[in-house]
Amino acid sequence: MWKLYKYNGHYIQGDLISKHTTESAAMKKAKNVIGFKYSEKVKRKDEILIWLDDKDYIPMGVITKKQRGTKND
Repeated sequence: MWKLYKYNGHYIQGDLISKHTTESAAMKKAKNVIGFKYSEKVKRKDEILIWLDDKDYIPMGVITKKQRGTKND
């Protein structure tokens, strides 16, 4: 489940905006609601984060996805 969060003035992962089953749907919603300019995808051990920044690289929100059952190579 991809979750879209918007910066609320205190936390980057502040207000939950929506939940999506695909990454492309989450990115489309983020483009419409947040209006970000740059994004950076980070893969961690048990989650995927897509950081959303404006034109001055100031954080505007994040898209997260928890991964289950991943194998460590």
